Amino acid sequence: MSRVGGASPSAVQLQALGHLVHLAARPVDREADQVQRVGVDPAQRHNGGVGVAGEGERGPADWARYWRDPDRAVEAMHAHFFSHRFHPHSHDAYSFAVTEIGAQRFRCRGALRTSGAGMVMVFNPDDPHDGEAAAELGYKYRIVHMGPDVMRNVLADVTASAADRAALPLFDRPVVSDPVLVPALLRLHTALVGGAGPLVRDERLTAAVGALVRRGATGPLRARELPGGSGEQARAARRARALLEGAYLEEIPAARLAEAAGCSRFALYRAFRAAYGMAPSDFQRQLRLRRARGLLVAGRSAAEAAAQAGFAGQSHFHRWFVRCFGVTPGTFQRAAGPDSRRTPQPW
Repeated sequence: MSRVGGASPSAVQLQALGHLVHLAARPVDREADQVQRVGVDPAQRHNGGVGVAGEGERGPADWARYWRDPDRAVEAMHAHFFSHRFHPHSHDAYSFAVTEIGAQRFRCRGALRTSGAGMVMVFNPDDPHDGEAAAELGYKYRIVHMGPDVMRNVLADVTASAADRAALPLFDRPVVSDPVLVPALLRLHTALVGGAGPLVRDERLTAAVGALVRRGATGPLRARELPGGSGEQARAARRARALLEGAYLEEIPAARLAEAAGCSRFALYRAFRAAYGMAPSDFQRQLRLRRARGLLVAGRSAAEAAAQAGFAGQSHFHRWFVRCFGVTPGTFQRAAGPDSRRTPQPW
């Protein structure tokens, strides 16, 4: 296992997680196996916000279904994308995705990556990435997002060291080919979207996290807390980020941001992209989108979420939500709501 920043997962943590790997390696249950073999989507019979439905007469169409765990910060999506292109964005959670059919191409950590069928995409919190189809008929995948606190709590259950409990894992490879991780994630995804009880969800979450950390982690997440690079460029990027995080609802001119960073606007743009993988304007929009997601979860309407998160209007909010998350605000909000048992409706 490679080392990052001079540190790697501790022996205590790896030993404690080792016994979970055999659980994750078990074949997925019959329902999930059916999904893999014949393309049947059992999740259509369960809760979940629904986006674009199926395929049209003229060929493949984009569709996405979304679910949220009612008890913790865990979300899941099952989607097929043919024409949709993700704008550069990141999540405030870990994201693990299994490509089922086709291939997805995306840029992450300075390089172009491709995930084909049977491969796993892995993103740490705040890892910027985009995404588009790399195959003629697009790609279908299942993705699970889990908040850092969820990851930390699962690790705390199986590690004895306080230091191990405090350290979140770093996954340094955006694409992984591993025969254990695929069934572990599919079993977890099936439990989340299939209406499984809390005990089953807990078991599969623990097994999946154990397999992921044991087989995919390369060090502690704290090794990447500071942006890449050093010296004045990195400090300028951090100062600009601090201003954006403290005033993301405001309209911040480039001159004000450059003044806070202590450099020219051009130098700031280059430093910020080098440190965080996106332009300052994209970073500000991302903060607004995260705020809007929280408002939607709290039950606010899309119009209210758009206004309170700083968007120019509901259509502006809707457009950027889809570009970054692959589903509409309404689909996301219905994911765990009382009216989520609906016939698939187009976006």
